[in-house]
Amino acid sequence: MAFVTFVSFVLVMKKPSGKAYYMISAVAQKYNIHAQTLRLYEREGLLKPSRTEGNTRLYSEEDLEQLETILSLTRDLGVNLAGVEIILNMRRKIEQMQLEVNDFMAYVKKEMTRGIDDWEQRLSTALVKSSPTDLVRAHPPATGTENSKPKTQK
Repeated sequence: MAFVTFVSFVLVMKKPSGKAYYMISAVAQKYNIHAQTLRLYEREGLLKPSRTEGNTRLYSEEDLEQLETILSLTRDLGVNLAGVEIILNMRRKIEQMQLEVNDFMAYVKKEMTRGIDDWEQRLSTALVKSSPTDLVRAHPPATGTENSKPKTQK
C-alpha cells in the first residue's frame, strides 16, 4: 500500500520499501520545467521513472539526481540531448570500470597477502632457516677477466 502526503505543495508517494517517489507534476514544479519536458527525457531514454499500476510516472531520488545532471548539462553548459545521452552513457561506463578496478585491486591485495603468508610458512618450515635478504648476493660477480674465467694450474 502506498502512502500519499503533501510536502510544501509537492505530491510525494512512499512505497512499502520506504523510498519516496514524486509524481510528474511535483517534479515539474520543483525544477520549474514542463511535464512534457520530463516525458521527452523519458522518450529519449535519459530518465526511466517507475510506474504505478495505473501507469502514473513515479520519480525516485536517483531519478531526480539524474534530472539535475541533465538540467545542468542543458541549461548551464548548453549541451543538446544527444550530447547529454553520450555524457550519461560515458559516466555509467566510467562508474562500471571503477567498480571493476576496485574489484581487481581487492583481488590483487588478497593474492599478495596470501602469497606473503605462503612465503612466511615456507620459510618457517625450511631445513635451513634464513631470511630472504640472506639469499640475495650482496655483490654480483665481477665481469673482469680474472673472475669470469676459471683458473687453470700449470
